[in-house]
Amino acid sequence: MSREKFRTRFGFILVSAGCAIGIGNVWKFPYVAGENGGGIFVLFYFLFLLTMGIPVLTTELAIGRATGQSTVKAYRTLEKNSHKWHIHGFVSLAGCFILMSYYTTVSGWMLGYFFKYLIGAFEVATNDPSMIFYGMLASPGEMLLLTGITVFIGIIVCGMGLQNGVERITKIMMTGLLLLISILVIRCLTLDGAANGLRFFLLPDAEKAAEKGIGSIMTAAMTQAFFTLSIGLASMEIFGSYMPKDRTITSESLKICLLDTFVAVMSGFVIFPACFSFGINPDSGPSLVFITLPKVFSHMTGGRIWGALFFLFMTFASISTVIAVFENLIASGIDNYNWSRKKSSVINGILFSAGSIPCIFGYNILKNTTVIGARNIPDSLDFIVSNLLLPVGALICLFFCTTDYGWGFDNYINEVNTGKGIKLSRKLKPYFSFILPVMIIIVFVAGLLK
Repeated sequence: MSREKFRTRFGFILVSAGCAIGIGNVWKFPYVAGENGGGIFVLFYFLFLLTMGIPVLTTELAIGRATGQSTVKAYRTLEKNSHKWHIHGFVSLAGCFILMSYYTTVSGWMLGYFFKYLIGAFEVATNDPSMIFYGMLASPGEMLLLTGITVFIGIIVCGMGLQNGVERITKIMMTGLLLLISILVIRCLTLDGAANGLRFFLLPDAEKAAEKGIGSIMTAAMTQAFFTLSIGLASMEIFGSYMPKDRTITSESLKICLLDTFVAVMSGFVIFPACFSFGINPDSGPSLVFITLPKVFSHMTGGRIWGALFFLFMTFASISTVIAVFENLIASGIDNYNWSRKKSSVINGILFSAGSIPCIFGYNILKNTTVIGARNIPDSLDFIVSNLLLPVGALICLFFCTTDYGWGFDNYINEVNTGKGIKLSRKLKPYFSFILPVMIIIVFVAGLLK
């Protein structure tokens, strides 16, 4: 049976970008930019996105497209006899499973807040956003339900197939996401005092840059550029396996990065004008989305509507990532064990549901349980994926594509340059072999020191 392909290039771009665009684009990028010199950080971010993010993204897509297989079989197809690069494929799948064990929980929060805004839960004066948020975390039943709905949506969409499910539904969600963020940006930019927020976000702040140090700002920008693309766990490799060969991988990677960055920057255009307009200090992480922004919406005319639209946007952003990673794991079950798509979807759905339970309980029943250092269960799982598996996985993928012990640079560059569009020069081999690995190691070390 021939492997299913994307129906359109537009579908491939939106699905791949949907994998990259997630909650980090909203609750991390704007805040980190503002705290690291504004425009100075943004300039470094664009620089590292071009010099590190896109090149590493091409390695995953190239491995997938060259073989038309999911990660384990792809490495087995390209590796030399007796070599064991495919072990990294199994590690990547384990990493995707760990990622989904807490990401589906957070995605459920977005869905829950959307429903809370629809029913007017935040319009009651006594309903402080922090109380609503921590009340949700303290309720394992509510979180089990929300996470279960998220898993169910992801499994149903993937079970419908690549074209009829993943591509069709993600195109709808991503189109809706882009429309919603545009509406929110227009509303927030028309608020009184919005200009102060834009200055904080985008204008270079020499004083803050000097306080932080250029080295620290560069490291922060490099880290953000790396993590924004979800590289290192083969979550992008699977979409490379569905790509046609009519366009170069570099051209398609650039489009994915542009769409991902557009959403990150537009999120800043929502958050900072809104916060500065009402004198509320922007925060980072979950508290920004679930506590700070609801306070902002409560000050806005029609805040219930704007809050509902924002969390619908966040629901689309998070569930598009869930669908993309689910597809990787479901396709691996099809390729490695000859399961039907339906069987692989059901088995993975059961595993995802069970795997999310420790994370859910980590916020309530098991909230005093620590795993890595003083980190609770969810934070420990996040540390394993973000600080260990992603950078190490990207490094292994890069070495596989650039060394003769692996697939080899010539094979990699031939695949990347197949089709019409931007082509990479073979003269870049020293850069891929020596400079890019150092940049990823810097990201890895910076993550360990957090």
